[in-house]
Amino acid sequence: MSHTNCLRRQALDALLLPDPCSKVTAVESINLEGDYFIDTEADYQAIAARAPIPGRPVKPTLVDPKTVGMRSVQTPEGRATLLHAIAHIEFNAINLHLDIVWRFPHQSKAFYIDRINVAKEEAKHFRLLRQRLGAMGYDYGAFTAHNGLWEMAERTENDLLARLALVPRTLEARGLDVTPAIQQRLAQVGDDKSVAILDIILEEEIGHVDIGNRWYVSECQSRNLDPIETYAALIDQYAVTSLRGPFNKEARKQAGFSDGDLAWLESLEQHSKKR
Repeated sequence: MSHTNCLRRQALDALLLPDPCSKVTAVESINLEGDYFIDTEADYQAIAARAPIPGRPVKPTLVDPKTVGMRSVQTPEGRATLLHAIAHIEFNAINLHLDIVWRFPHQSKAFYIDRINVAKEEAKHFRLLRQRLGAMGYDYGAFTAHNGLWEMAERTENDLLARLALVPRTLEARGLDVTPAIQQRLAQVGDDKSVAILDIILEEEIGHVDIGNRWYVSECQSRNLDPIETYAALIDQYAVTSLRGPFNKEARKQAGFSDGDLAWLESLEQHSKKR
């Protein structure tokens, strides 16, 4: 059977595309209702080695996170800079979910379908933000960006458990914490159109983190590991510094964080305040 309707190969092909428009189109064109198959055993490492991963455009220029410009919402350019940063996160999120599909064989078909569905919604988020930037006179690539999200993908490329713990459950969940405050800032300056886009993104990101949480817990169970103890150990092992409060506990609970998870996060937050 041709690779053109193999979901894991389609994910890899889309991941390798450098042009954002082509990548979004490729992801949105993956047909989960039609004639497709999932080769859960295939090893695509040789194919992946033929081109840089992920495919990305020349712009934006990637810089150290400390040198990324301030994102004041008081000026049109400041608002565009902020939305550009979020668009870059969404672009990286597309790549992350495509990457997990091709990179990790021997998973259930449900696992791969979940990740493709999430990649499709991330592509929609990126498209909405890029359209909003265009209406403001800018485009993706107009400002610098950093590569923190993808760097974590590279660090966890050989361990599915670490990838699930530290990307959806940590870095993507961070969006649940900070988005309401960003929306409030934008609302205060009358940017209701951007607020509405972030409403869509926040609602769907809760679902994305929930999916990541479910598969993380499932992977822990398959290895006879305690999810909370294992998460704490991985945070320490990978020296994750971005896990800090305040946490949006309501959104995180909707996204599948257990009472035990939230209690651990609260203790972490209290410890940070004492430092």
